[in-house]
Amino acid sequence: MRVFSRILALTGSIALLSTSACANREPIVTQQEKQVEINLSWWGTDARNRYTIQAVELFEEKYPNIKVNCSYSEWSGYEERSKIQMRSNTEADVMQINFSWLSQYSENGEGYYDINDLKNFKIANFSDDVLEYGIKNDHLNAVPIAMNAETVYINQDIYNRYNLDTPKTWDDLFHSAEVMKKDGIYPMSGASKSIWLYLIAHTEQVTGKKIIEKNKLNFKAEDFQNMIDFYKELVDKSVIPQLEHYDSKEIAKGTYAGAIAWVSDATNYFGTMIEDGVNIITADYTTIDGNNAGEGWYAKPATMYAVSKNTEHPDEAGLLLDFLMNSPEMAELQGVEKGIPLSNSAKKTIEKNYMLYGIQYEASQKMEGCQLTELSPVLENNDLIDDFFSACNDVIYDKSTSADSAKALYIKIAEYF
Repeated sequence: MRVFSRILALTGSIALLSTSACANREPIVTQQEKQVEINLSWWGTDARNRYTIQAVELFEEKYPNIKVNCSYSEWSGYEERSKIQMRSNTEADVMQINFSWLSQYSENGEGYYDINDLKNFKIANFSDDVLEYGIKNDHLNAVPIAMNAETVYINQDIYNRYNLDTPKTWDDLFHSAEVMKKDGIYPMSGASKSIWLYLIAHTEQVTGKKIIEKNKLNFKAEDFQNMIDFYKELVDKSVIPQLEHYDSKEIAKGTYAGAIAWVSDATNYFGTMIEDGVNIITADYTTIDGNNAGEGWYAKPATMYAVSKNTEHPDEAGLLLDFLMNSPEMAELQGVEKGIPLSNSAKKTIEKNYMLYGIQYEASQKMEGCQLTELSPVLENNDLIDDFFSACNDVIYDKSTSADSAKALYIKIAEYF
């Protein structure tokens, strides 16, 4: 039936005539809706790709006059391709975007379609606080799917093997490294952005000051020196692998007893391990005294959906956006893979279907249990992060002192504000 509907739709707006040779009757005229094609783009794992494609098929069954062309990939390269497409006005009608894109590509609020103007999107499913994340210059450029935060994940089996308690403090990690390093195991690990934010958390706890205050850089050169020195200490004492040697595959191999990763990456990083019986837990946010209050830790929208400012089909794009964010069909398929949904209707669906469980849900609960600071998009700027770790390497390889590297770094980072 679905194939037959598509064939009819592809004929466009055609009058189908039926006459009878046996009777002198007027022709019967049936009008078919013209089919519209729109594009959808996203990044994610194979699991995310599968359920999103399945959702698109359900959407097309519900709206047979709308054909959705899908474009998807892993995160690597997605932003660069999307940036080129946005510059050439060839981006997807509906696209998954990162929170930082709002500042990078829509500072004046005109980089994306104003979702307030989409008549087919049920905006009432979201609170004003949630929608605030997507507003630039009074334009609602995007809507967050769920919230996200860097989270501490621990392979409890490894810690148990060494008779070590789950780490809560920085000192706990250094103590664990002393015990584990003889076997080449690191107590903690993380990719560049994760470790960057981890170091910010430590420095904010030590200094009692935020890296950003009132959208202005609040750290000074000496604060960045603190971060550089602490990173070097973590590497030198085998608490974490140096970033150049970090490989997420080593988590499953047991080389890393812990990892810093986003809530939204929990299943991607640890799902298979948990299925294999490995005891992965969400640990407390690392602090100086182990109080788990989350000082220095940040939260942000996990991912967001936006609509192209160049879309020629805002009505159809609005229908697709609403289906992806609010429909029970998508909610059942997606579950908490991207975190606990912020859409009221989507959340009711997964609650009704008893889907609030698993490592992703536990990480979301950990995040919601603490008053984390809203992450400024500038702190996710990849160039800024690269500048920081380049300064760290200058110190590690004795090309510069931490004081000199921090002074030069401070001048560079100040340019981002």
